[in-house]
Amino acid sequence: MGHALCVCSRGTVIIDNKRYLFIQKLGEGGFSYVDLVEGLHDGHFYALKRILCHEQQDREEAQREADMHRLFHHPNILHLVAYCLRERGAKHEAWLLLPFFKRGTLWNEIERLKDQGNFLTEDQILRLLLGICRGLEAIHTKGYAHRDLKPTNILLGDEGQPVLMDLGSMNQACIHVESSRQALALQDWAAQRCTISYRAPELFSVQSHCVIDERTDVWSLGCVLYAMMFGEGPYDMVFQKGDSVALAVQNQLSIPQSPRHSSALRQLLTSMMIVDSQERPHIPVLLSQLEALQPSAPGQHTTQI
Repeated sequence: MGHALCVCSRGTVIIDNKRYLFIQKLGEGGFSYVDLVEGLHDGHFYALKRILCHEQQDREEAQREADMHRLFHHPNILHLVAYCLRERGAKHEAWLLLPFFKRGTLWNEIERLKDQGNFLTEDQILRLLLGICRGLEAIHTKGYAHRDLKPTNILLGDEGQPVLMDLGSMNQACIHVESSRQALALQDWAAQRCTISYRAPELFSVQSHCVIDERTDVWSLGCVLYAMMFGEGPYDMVFQKGDSVALAVQNQLSIPQSPRHSSALRQLLTSMMIVDSQERPHIPVLLSQLEALQPSAPGQHTTQI
């Protein structure tokens, strides 16, 4: 782990004894910024995610995000190049150095096609879905859940393979809720960390005695599949209109008819969007169904679009 970091000259930093040149800003969120940097030792581009840490808990959460990345060496999960903590007086910044994906996110691809009046084909959707499921399978196998799966958190590699990113909301896959206080705490956590229009129904109103498991990701995956099929998430417009997403997700989703999609794909989506989490399939079940539906040879670990 790279603790040593210094700003050496205008526009360059050193992380793990390697110098990086600032190129441009890529984006920013509530308390984080992402910059494009170039490694002067190798000429490769990287994304430098800087998280503002106002207190000890922020530093611990940033460290945990880095630790989550380090758990995985999988083609469908984003690899962490380096991590370090920079002090700024009483405040800190956590820096995560990540590979740069010039194609951007799955959402960028959906929007690009939509601007042209097009959608992803079913073959493309099936290949993407397979890669996303393989990434989720790796996460679930280690006893975790992603908890914030959405098209903007799925990068596309040079050959179109999906890569899961933003592991900051990951937590224990199986959570046994045994009191109203614990239920409320989990509900509040989900309200902060799980994007509302991709959040599973069981996280909107957590029951006092229940089990929340990794199938929250299966619901989110269904929302991602819907977005790939129709160009927007099933609850995006509900949220944008100011209507209640919490209420909307309690009803079985109505899937628009389209000649672009087979009945098998529609059935796959229906199974992911079951409101009762205990009736939702686990990822291995979906993977076996997806592998049978693949338009090309199954067994490959990366997918292309």
